[in-house]
Amino acid sequence: MLDLFKALADPCRLRLVAVLLRGEFTVQELTRIMGMGQSRISRHLKILAEAGVLSVKRQGTWSYYRIGEANAFFGAIRAAFERELESLPNRQEDLAAQAQVLEERRRRSFEFFDRHARQWDDLARTLLPVPEYQERLLSEVPGGSTVLEVGVGTGGLLPELAARAERVIGVDHSPAMLEEARHRLNGTGKIELRLGEMTHLPISDGGAGCVVANMVLHHAAEPVAVLKEMVRVLAPGGTLLIADLARHEREWVREQLADQWLGFGEEELNEWTHAAGLTSVAVDRIPGAEGQETVLLVRAVKR
Repeated sequence: MLDLFKALADPCRLRLVAVLLRGEFTVQELTRIMGMGQSRISRHLKILAEAGVLSVKRQGTWSYYRIGEANAFFGAIRAAFERELESLPNRQEDLAAQAQVLEERRRRSFEFFDRHARQWDDLARTLLPVPEYQERLLSEVPGGSTVLEVGVGTGGLLPELAARAERVIGVDHSPAMLEEARHRLNGTGKIELRLGEMTHLPISDGGAGCVVANMVLHHAAEPVAVLKEMVRVLAPGGTLLIADLARHEREWVREQLADQWLGFGEEELNEWTHAAGLTSVAVDRIPGAEGQETVLLVRAVKR
């Protein structure tokens, strides 16, 4: 308790905790949000991490800070503490700066995919090869329901989903990607394409019996927010299927493939899916051959 109270007894550290309760950020991003120098931010982060309030997730040479679970007492008071943080003097300015940082993450992704839509399939396949996993993914799609694919890209998976479902809705935030998907589908009536953000899907609550996210989450500015949004549109008892990269160290994918994250850990995906209201969570690894990256397949059911 003493370590925790000492760590929290500073206005700057209270602001940092308030920001990190809403997402994961690097030191560089936090300096922009807080309007402070990097050495000052790093010192405050170190104190909070030593008290168990924060934890650090390494992604290549980048470090993302987030709320930790090492301090049991902080976990016990967190709900009441979080409510009080909303009344901090700088709260609205911090929220606005935080939103700007997240918007910049999204904009980089949007601009990249609009620019590379026509070459995307070859680009992704040649630069970051993965093992054949799609048959395993498709085998988990339940028949006879509305399937929503989030982040359809050029639509390569849509015909296979349509062969298994009554109706398929494909969503992507890039108009250029959707145009490529329309050319590929050539007017298939069973499939509807919609323009929309992963964090604001254009479908009603519980409108899908199955949601598929194929190699999408590592492009998301806020993976947890995307996961919660997918759960929102999933019908009770519906199935969520995620195929994504396991944690890796290929730093160049940030620039060459617009990846926000260098894959994910199994424990991380397990934690997020359970917290989002999913049950029967299973995470399978599909190891890559030499030169390939391992793929994680996640299957979960909405309570």
